[in-house]
Order: sequence, then structure tokens, then C-alpha cells
Amino acid sequence: MVVAAKELKPKISYEEYLQMPEISLRYEIIDGEMIMSPAPTSEHQWFLSNLLFEIRQFVRRKKLGVVLPAPLDVLIRKSPLRTRQPDILFLSTERTGVKGRNELKDMPVIEVSPDLVVEILSPSDRSAVLQGKLQDYARIGAQECWLISPEAETVEVLRFTPAGITRVNLFGAGDTLRSDLLPGFKMKVDDIFN
Repeated sequence: MVVAAKELKPKISYEEYLQMPEISLRYEIIDGEMIMSPAPTSEHQWFLSNLLFEIRQFVRRKKLGVVLPAPLDVLIRKSPLRTRQPDILFLSTERTGVKGRNELKDMPVIEVSPDLVVEILSPSDRSAVLQGKLQDYARIGAQECWLISPEAETVEVLRFTPAGITRVNLFGAGDTLRSDLLPGFKMKVDDIFN
């Protein structure tokens, strides 16, 4: 009996990655292997748009930094190459030095740690995949993650510290989303989902 050898996918190096053309599809590179994600649903994009609008308006008004939506690569490590694409990320000027377009044009991939990452969960998200993302964000020094659950209509606020990942709050229907990372930011949770 002859068993066919499993075909190995070539691993992408950091140098090869930098030479790749711009791709508008959602993907992450995990240990050199490109992992494609299905296109987000229209409902997912609705939640993203509602939240992105409010965070971006707040950050612009206060001149705190930059808010960007996916798809956009955040470099976790160069070797073996690992990138992530949070649904929304916030880079504070105070911590990263990023004020706007001038700093971003020399940064095709985000090589500084975001202050905030937002992940909108989908029914297909496996616990192990989510834990991997959270560990990667913690590893590069992100400060906070908001997990948006469309099924439960909640926002879970997680803080990354040297001691680990801690749940700071869980906001649901009727609550107002707040964060110490964005002092003064307020958004009704219902406004994300409605």
C-alpha cells in the first residue's frame, strides 16, 4: 500500500511577506502559513461600522491617535512570521508616536503594539483560535481587547498585564461601554447591535 506524502505548504518569510502585493482579503499568517478567513458577514460589518464610527470620532475629537479597521496586518513576530488582523485597532499618539497619515505611510504593516484591539466574534471562532489571538496581542504589549459577542450582544473588556489577561468588565444590553484606556469614551452597547 502506497501512502501519498502530505503536501507541505511553503512557509512565508518576513522578507517575502514584505514583497507580497496588497491583498484586500482577510488573512493572518501563522508561523509562516497564510490562513484565509471567510469574508465577514453583513451583520459583522454593521457592528464594526457602528463601533468604528464612535471610537474614531472620540479619538479624533480628543486628538489621541489613530483608529483603523481590518484588514490591516499587525506584526506579532518576524520569525517564524506571524501576523494578526483585529477588526479595529487604536494606536495612541502618546504611546506609539502615531498621529496620523504621515506616520502610517512608512508603516505598511503595524509594527508597534496597538493600545486597543477589538475582535468581533463569529460562531465559527474556536476557543483555541481566540486564545491564540489574545496571547499574541498580550505578547506584543497591547493594553486592552474588546471582545464583541453578537450572539450574547455583549462587550467583554480584557486587560493585558504582565500577570496575564484579566476581565475588567462585561457590558450587555442597557449598559454603557466605558474603558479606562479611553477616559471619557461612552457608547451604549445597544447602539453597537441596533
